[in-house]
Amino acid sequence: MSKHAALFRSLNLGDGELAVVVKDCIDIAGYPTVAGSPALATAAPALRNADVVDALLLGGCRIVGKANLHELAFGVTGQNLFTGSPRNPLYPHLVPGGSSSGSAVAVAEGLVDFAIGTDTGGSIRTPAACCGIVGLKPTFGRVSRKGASPQDSTLDCIGPLARTVAQIEQAMAIIAPGYTGVENEDLSFAVIRPGFVDPDVMSMFDRALASFSEEDLSADLRYLELAHTANLALIGHETFAAYGHLLASGMLGEDVARRLAAAATIGQREISEAERVRILFRQEVDALLDRFDVIVTPTMPCFPLALADAGDAGAALRMTALVRPFNLSGHPAITVPVITDGNAPIGIQVIGRHGEDEVVCAFARRLERSLARSDNRKEATR
Repeated sequence: MSKHAALFRSLNLGDGELAVVVKDCIDIAGYPTVAGSPALATAAPALRNADVVDALLLGGCRIVGKANLHELAFGVTGQNLFTGSPRNPLYPHLVPGGSSSGSAVAVAEGLVDFAIGTDTGGSIRTPAACCGIVGLKPTFGRVSRKGASPQDSTLDCIGPLARTVAQIEQAMAIIAPGYTGVENEDLSFAVIRPGFVDPDVMSMFDRALASFSEEDLSADLRYLELAHTANLALIGHETFAAYGHLLASGMLGEDVARRLAAAATIGQREISEAERVRILFRQEVDALLDRFDVIVTPTMPCFPLALADAGDAGAALRMTALVRPFNLSGHPAITVPVITDGNAPIGIQVIGRHGEDEVVCAFARRLERSLARSDNRKEATR
């Protein structure tokens, strides 16, 4: 295990040049998939690799470890008393974010070229934003989930985390069949500025966008908050279906046990309403993307939680208010980090049409270059 608990298990699989870690809710043959939980500590070794693991090994990667995570991939802060909590390398006073905390920390520490995580309610984009790196949730189904836990999900996506958009695209070319980058720089975008975003975050977001483009068309997604609530209902329902039986073991961490117990009370009426909202929100996003190539939002409506506040469940869930909705709709979404003048990061999220992950990355690549130029100008004037 690394000194910052990014890795749950050190490995040395494959002889490729690209060093990668894989979140430990993804099967690697011969090793148990523990998912950060003492309730699964005695699980039998996986019999075969997940599809994404085979793709990595065939694509010139060397898997150097299984990455730590929030227990059962069912948490936002990345804190884990059983395995040890990964420490945010760039912002050690803040949570690393979850659930793909170890994947994000391994990238931010420079241990790997890129990492593989999973994203059901922001679990790639949230830790990426907390740790000041890039993270992509691909279009739902773009990357095979065979061999990932939980096995059945209408929300979960496997995707990469890296320090640059170029590395994200390098990873996607390996794990997503048919991925080919595009160079189109003339992409239109709409900006969503929800009223619930903290003023300081919005101010930094607006300054970053101003350095990127003078064009800025604000738009609305009126089902955005309902989509967040709908995601919470569905993720609770689906996670309880997969792991609810573990409650009887008494071995789950307190926060995960509490969420699973609450999920047991989600009824069919809530699920039906969540599915209704899924359709309406997807249609709303698609309609906006008929007019623009991509949609841009802050990645989180607030700064990452301080470690001292990691036990505040409501504040933790608030961090995901702008990422969860796009798990519900299935659209691809990437977060690009913004260097701020303070001691906390923000991210810019870019959302695109279903199947147009390449366009999302092309826009993010252009945004990344603009932000880098702006940072260089700041340094030159100091």
